[in-house]
Amino acid sequence: MGPEGLSQVLRPLKNMFPEADFPDVLRGLSAPDDAAVLKLDDTNALVLTADFFAPIVDDPYEFGAIAAANALSDIYAMGARPILAINLVGFPESLDSAVLSDILRGGADKVLEAGAIVAGGHTTKDDEPKYGLAVVGLVAVDDLLANEGARPGDRLVLTKPLGTGIVATALKRNQAGEAAVRAATESMMRLSAAPVAAIRKVPAGAVHALTDITGFSLAGHGHEMADLSGVALKIDTDALPFLPDAVSLAAQGVSSGGLARNRDYFEQWTQLAGNGGPEESLLFDPQTSGGLLMSVDPAYLDALMAAMAAEGQDAWLIGEVLDGPKGHVITG
Repeated sequence: MGPEGLSQVLRPLKNMFPEADFPDVLRGLSAPDDAAVLKLDDTNALVLTADFFAPIVDDPYEFGAIAAANALSDIYAMGARPILAINLVGFPESLDSAVLSDILRGGADKVLEAGAIVAGGHTTKDDEPKYGLAVVGLVAVDDLLANEGARPGDRLVLTKPLGTGIVATALKRNQAGEAAVRAATESMMRLSAAPVAAIRKVPAGAVHALTDITGFSLAGHGHEMADLSGVALKIDTDALPFLPDAVSLAAQGVSSGGLARNRDYFEQWTQLAGNGGPEESLLFDPQTSGGLLMSVDPAYLDALMAAMAAEGQDAWLIGEVLDGPKGHVITG
């Protein structure tokens, strides 16, 4: 579902759970974030999320790994570590059960890599395979990060290249090259544990805001961070990392319904400096298991980038935080 449709669906629920009545729910009621957070005591909090979707690659094992990495990403986006997951499955009776075994094995391997466990789940019949996870994470209250808190002067860092939506769409249309599909698959299967480990190596407070870039695109999730923080984000389009062939595919007119929906909704908060070329259109490309976007205190930027490198994590400096207009994403 697109961002505008989702906003309409959720509107009747907005006032059902007043934040003041549930003080231990630290995230998830008053403002959108990547996961819900429940305070357990003065020291610890649980982080909870769920995500599932239909296949976007052909290999069942890799689909399972991608879906799991995508769900786990929401936990990492809160600065937390995953501890427990349960499978969420929709599967047609017409498909060989071995396909489902491979999907579940791919997901389980990613959960193990994250240092968590899979403990059951739920399976239902569906006309199309669907898979994902509900995940529980744990974080120290003082270490919790959210998608608000960005400050003017902060630098914006991104940890994965853009373009998974374009490449997945091209794959469905038999327009994607093998190298592009391989690069996109490996990116989507990569966990975001290393960036969080790097954040923990720099002084507390070095990262003011954190979110992951998924279905609402860099423009959409950037808008959320900017709006909740009362700032604007300036994106240097020339500094953005893209997956192989993503720009050329966009230039050929390859696009998805998700990209169009994101552009229709989020362009009201987006100021494009260029001529709307392929690089700018990819700002609206919905990502699966995309990278983390962080707003970093400039005094700690070099230390954070060094910590990223030490963790073997790619990271790109893609822009900065400005003092308004609130909620806007500006390219330049």
